[in-house]
Amino acid sequence: MADWKKNSLHDLHIDSYTAQGFGLARLEGRVVFIPGTIRGEDWTVQLLKVQKNIAWGRGVKLLTPSPARVEPDCPISGKCGGCQYRHMTYEEELSAKWDRVNDALRRLGGLDLELPPVLGAEDPLRYRNKVQLPVAQGKNGLSIGYFRPRSHDVLDVEDCPLQPLAVTRLREAFKAWMEQWSVPAYDEGTCQGLIRHLYVRTNQAGQSLCCVVANGKKLPQVPELVDALRAAEPGLIGLVLNVNQADTNVILGPEYRTLWGQDFLEETLCGMTFRLSVPSFFQINWAQTQRLYAQAVDFAALTGQETVLDLYCGIGTISLALAQKAGQVIGAEIVPQAIEDAKANAERNKVENTRFFCGDAGAVAAQLAQEGVRPQVICVDPPRKGLAPEVPAILASMAPERIVYVSCDPATLARDAKRLEELGYRAVKVQAVDLFPRTAHVETVVLLGRKFEKSRDHVYLDYEPSAEIDLPGGATYSEIKQWIQAEYDLKVSSLYVAQVKQKHGIVERECYNKPKSENAKQPKCPPEKEAAIEAALKHFKMI
Repeated sequence: MADWKKNSLHDLHIDSYTAQGFGLARLEGRVVFIPGTIRGEDWTVQLLKVQKNIAWGRGVKLLTPSPARVEPDCPISGKCGGCQYRHMTYEEELSAKWDRVNDALRRLGGLDLELPPVLGAEDPLRYRNKVQLPVAQGKNGLSIGYFRPRSHDVLDVEDCPLQPLAVTRLREAFKAWMEQWSVPAYDEGTCQGLIRHLYVRTNQAGQSLCCVVANGKKLPQVPELVDALRAAEPGLIGLVLNVNQADTNVILGPEYRTLWGQDFLEETLCGMTFRLSVPSFFQINWAQTQRLYAQAVDFAALTGQETVLDLYCGIGTISLALAQKAGQVIGAEIVPQAIEDAKANAERNKVENTRFFCGDAGAVAAQLAQEGVRPQVICVDPPRKGLAPEVPAILASMAPERIVYVSCDPATLARDAKRLEELGYRAVKVQAVDLFPRTAHVETVVLLGRKFEKSRDHVYLDYEPSAEIDLPGGATYSEIKQWIQAEYDLKVSSLYVAQVKQKHGIVERECYNKPKSENAKQPKCPPEKEAAIEAALKHFKMI
């Protein structure tokens, strides 16, 4: 039995990767995670943290290197928590991400889908259009850079291969200003000090917007700071102060003041212009976002007639891309400022076939369903935690023809796709897009279509009563089905109507709720059809 304890050494073979980008090895059936390793390699590994069946280790000696191993192009690779894949070729990174998405869809989602190669970036460098640099005073002086992995220890990073050179120049000038005027950095332990973060946005036009996050409502020597930043970066168009005096890990506080210039910049995406303030959400990789949204629009298969519901719409980027090919698009987002930005972006781009609502995705979808809004396509782009537990059933109850799911986490995507499968929506297409080269993150788009009622595995019965029967409220089976067809564009069987009626205590003939033979399998009414039938029964005052 292997020595399973902290600091013990073991020669291990790297089998695969974790979702976090670590190499994964096995020691007598137990799992060991080792950062900085590549599958196929053999390492001498020191165990650093040991649990019952899982351990985290450190590679201390490379015994058999992989052909995919390269010299990292960053001097602090491995020390900084920003990148996980700088020690391997980009081709191996894309392969690792393909494996991650494919494994999640099959193992967690139970989906048998053909996953095409990941759409990689033409240039995996200098793509981040938003950078947030923590500021701290350490033993070796002032540090402005990035956190070490799983800590709040700030590394002083002069340059990062993922950030535009404009950020590098602004950081250098800002650090010199702090040192020249003895401006104190914020201390998380004591909640004292002033400067918490340096935040920079950039756009394709070469402009920059700089924000200083401070534990106070004023900055000293503002004219000198403006002069220093403008001299370092001619493309700077604005300097904003964000006030964050809370004892929290949240970066931005609630209050903003414009110290110089303008408090926003504009960016083009999918042929449209978006105005971005400091707190606005916008994907950080411009080129790959264009490919991601193009994939979502392609999966939506719009003809110009459809009503599209875009949940988690943010500032309306996907909504406006969809609106170019849809009849109308309804966007929903829980952040009030984002909805205001979405409305302004629609007006700015003269897009008139959009509406935006502020509210929780599930609540807005439920409200629209109650109002009888029947979208043919629903697009969702939820946060990393995926859809809230109640949302899949609400989506299914609206009976769209297609659901386009844009995801930043393959695991929660697979979980939600499995839930939607149970509600009558089968995943039919998938495409992964690498928005975050050199990191472990990957975006995925999945198309889910409404399943047909007939399948090879079941015999679905759809028979009509031998005679129309007058029901309470005066509605016949045909009238109920015709009403549902007109209101919901949804076909339901008499069997399903009978099942829902029986659920609500409306029973005429027992045979309506039974299959015609003992060997036939009788399906249960799907949730979205049950909701439509109940709406019809209420309409005809039967319940």
